[in-house]
Amino acid sequence: MATRPDKLVIAISSRALFDLSDSHRVFEEQGLHAFSHYQVERENDILNKGDAFLLVEKFLKINELLEGEPRVEVILLSRNSADTGLRVFNSIEHYGLDITRAAFCNGESPYRYIGPFGCNLFLSADGADVRLALEQGVAAATLVAGASRENQNDVLRFAFDGDAVIFSDEAEQIYKREGLAAFTEAERMSAQKPLGGGPFKGFLEALQRLQAEFEMDTCPIRTALVTARSAPAHERVIRTLRAWDIRVDESVFLGGLPKGEFLRAFGADVFFDDQPSHCASAAEHVATGHVPHGIANIEA
Repeated sequence: MATRPDKLVIAISSRALFDLSDSHRVFEEQGLHAFSHYQVERENDILNKGDAFLLVEKFLKINELLEGEPRVEVILLSRNSADTGLRVFNSIEHYGLDITRAAFCNGESPYRYIGPFGCNLFLSADGADVRLALEQGVAAATLVAGASRENQNDVLRFAFDGDAVIFSDEAEQIYKREGLAAFTEAERMSAQKPLGGGPFKGFLEALQRLQAEFEMDTCPIRTALVTARSAPAHERVIRTLRAWDIRVDESVFLGGLPKGEFLRAFGADVFFDDQPSHCASAAEHVATGHVPHGIANIEA
C-alpha cells in the first residue's frame, strides 16, 4: 500500500464522525430507499458530533501550527451515496472541518479506497470494514460507543495497548494457551529478542515522524502505551521499542489492573485495544477503538 510520506492520513467513516444512529436505524429497519429519503429530506439539518469528532478536530488543528503544506489530512469514507452524503458534507462545513476528499460507495464497503488515498489509520463504526482494512495492512479500529469528553487543551493524546496492537500477538498466544506463568517465563527468556510488529506499528511510526517536527515541550501530540504487562515482562517491550527506534511519551505497566482510570488520568482522546472486554471497560472513561486482530478475536 502506497502512503504519502509527507502526510499522516486518517480515513474515517461518516458514522464515526457524526451521530447517524437515527438514520442508520431507518436503514436497518426499512432499507436503503427509506434511508436515502430520510437523509435527503433532512440534508440541511446539522448532524450531532460522533464518537471521533473531537479527535478529528484536534488532529486537523495540527496543520495550523506548521508552515507549508498540510501535514495531516482526514478522508471521509462512507457507505452513503454522494446524494445522501450531502447532509454529511453540510455538517462538515457547519463545524468548519477541513475535510475535502471523500469516497461515497452507495451501500458497499469503502475499504478498497484506503490504499489509493494512502491512509495510515481507518476509524469506522462498521467492524466488517475494519477487518478488511486490517487485512490490507492498515491500522484500523471499530469505535466503541461510550464516553466522549471535551478536553481542555489542544494536545492530541493517543493511547495504545501493546500485544496485538503495537506488537504482534505472539506473546499473547502463549498467555491464552498456557497461562500467565508460562507467558511470564517465555517473556523473561525472550527479553533480548524484539517482538514482531502489530497492526499499529506503522501508525505509531508515522505519529513519531510528525512529532519530530515540533520541539518536545510544544508538541501537540502525546502517546502512551497502556498495557496489562508488568515486570519482568516489561523488559521485552522496552527493548522492542528501542530496537524499532520508536519513542512513546508514557508507558504504564498495570499488571492486570483495569485500564479505564489510567486512561482518564492520561487524558486519552482515543485508546486502541484488541480485547473486546477491555474496550468495553475503557469506553466508560474515554473514546475507544477495538482492533479486531490476533488470538483474542479468533472465534471458537
